[in-house]
Amino acid sequence: MDLQENRERMRRGELYHAFVSDLTADRARCASACRRFNNAGDVSRRQSLELWKDIVGDTTPLPPASQDPAEDDKLLEKHPWIEPPIRMDYGYNVKVGEGAFINFDCVIIDTCLVTIGARTLFGPKVSLYSGTHPLDPAVRNGTEGPESGKEIHIGEDCWLAGNVTVLPGVTIGKGAVIGAGSVVTKIYHKKESADSAQVTQAFFSGFPDAQGWGGLVNSL
Repeated sequence: MDLQENRERMRRGELYHAFVSDLTADRARCASACRRFNNAGDVSRRQSLELWKDIVGDTTPLPPASQDPAEDDKLLEKHPWIEPPIRMDYGYNVKVGEGAFINFDCVIIDTCLVTIGARTLFGPKVSLYSGTHPLDPAVRNGTEGPESGKEIHIGEDCWLAGNVTVLPGVTIGKGAVIGAGSVVTKIYHKKESADSAQVTQAFFSGFPDAQGWGGLVNSL
């Protein structure tokens, strides 16, 4: 298997194999970085941000530190605020805007790109799932079968309340509010609200049917 091509297929949202050496190593790196962040305990805002940047692979340096802790926190106020614990698969496919807040127990399956806009707020236990599996169990085939995904984009100034789940391919427009416990399966435009769980077959419309999977798998 061409590992680079397999990786590119993952990024494009096409069928790929997740349990290959390089992607397995990437997930192990991210898991270790998440553990360091989650178990850091009582650390400064700057230390927490450095641990966060390690998860997502952000090499942009923070502004020079101030000797005054309060002043140093002020220097960092536009950076995202992440409450542990958090879990991701890869980390490097997650982009979070300035002033965003992610509450505890967030899970991000970042098979494909996941973007979270500036000043967007997450309640506890928000889950973003950009990865998915074939619907045909014979094709799905456990860890030996292929996976795929679709990008997730959440706009600026949104609020996702507690226990919201966002499925692959969803875009949530600027200023939208998603009510607690919702399962978001479609695009939500600016300032549109989802107030209750919305689980529909619409999510599956962008994926092949059972017969269509066979040809795609054979192309890997």
